Amino acid sequence: MNGIELAREYYERFGAPMLAEKFPDILPLLAVGLCGSGSECFGYDDEVSRDHDFEPGFMIFLPGEDFVDRRTAFLLERAYASLPKEFAGARRQGVNPVGGARKGVFRTADFFREKLGSPTGEFTLADWLTVPDYARAEAANGAIFADPLGEVTAIRARLLDMPEDARRKRLAGQLITMAQAGQYNYARCLSHGESGAAQLAAGEFVGAAISAAFLLLRRPAPYYKWSFRALRETDGFSKLASELEFLISSDNSEKNSAVKRELIESVCRKVSDLVAGQGIASADCELERLAYAVNATVCDAAVRNMNIFAAV
Repeated sequence: MNGIELAREYYERFGAPMLAEKFPDILPLLAVGLCGSGSECFGYDDEVSRDHDFEPGFMIFLPGEDFVDRRTAFLLERAYASLPKEFAGARRQGVNPVGGARKGVFRTADFFREKLGSPTGEFTLADWLTVPDYARAEAANGAIFADPLGEVTAIRARLLDMPEDARRKRLAGQLITMAQAGQYNYARCLSHGESGAAQLAAGEFVGAAISAAFLLLRRPAPYYKWSFRALRETDGFSKLASELEFLISSDNSEKNSAVKRELIESVCRKVSDLVAGQGIASADCELERLAYAVNATVCDAAVRNMNIFAAV
C-alpha cells in the first residue's frame, strides 16, 4: 500500500465518518485529499522513503473564514488530532517534518499561497515565467478524495494550464541552455582538459533537457530527485531518461566522452522533433537557432522581447 492508498483508506475508515458525525453543517464546504511535498504525494514512496514522513493521515481543506470560522476550524483540528494513531501498520508522527505539517487541517488559500505565492492558482503572464515547476507539481499532485465545493479541484486544474506564451518562452530558455551547455561547452571543456567542468556542463544540459521535456509534455517537472523517475514512467520518454542519466552518471574517459557527445546530439534531435511535432517551429538540431525560432512565436511582444534566458 503506497501513501496515497493509505491516506484514502484511513480517510474512508475514520475521517469520513468523523466529519459526517461532528461537522455535518460544513461538510459540503470541505475538500479532502493528499497532495504536496513528499514522495508519497507523487506515488513514489517505497521501503526506503518510509523511514520518514510516512504515516496514516490526510488533508482537510477549508474555505475562508466567512464560510468556516476560526472556532470551527479549531474544533476540526482537535477532531482530526483525535483520530486513531495507528492504521495498517503505520503510526501517526508526533513531530512535524521539516517545512511544517503535511497532513491535517488547512485553509485552502493559505496552502496554495504558501506553495505558489497565489491563493487561487491565478498568475499574470509574467508570474507564469517564474513560478517554480516543482511547486506547481506539489500543489497538483496526489489525489483529492472529496471536493463537493469544487474549489480545490479548480485551483489544481488551473495550475496545469500554463499559457502558451509562457510555455514557449520557458521552452526557448531551456533550448538555448541545452545548446550552450551540451552542444558547445561540454566538448570545449574537455578540450581544455577540464573534466569536472565538462561534467558540470553535462549536468546543465541534462537539467535543461528534462525541463524542456516536461514543457513539451505540458506537465510541471517534479522536484529534481524525482525527475528521472517521472520521465521514465512517461510513455515514449523512458529511453530519453536513460540517455540523460548516462550523461551525468558516467565519467569523461575518452570512450565515454565520445559516446556522450553522440548522446547529446541524439537528445537534441529528439527534442527538436518534439518541438516540430507540436507545430511550434521547424525542426532544427542546432538548438540555439531553434531556441530563437521558438522565442519568435511568442505572441505577447513584451514577453517575446525579454532576454531569452528570462524564464530559465
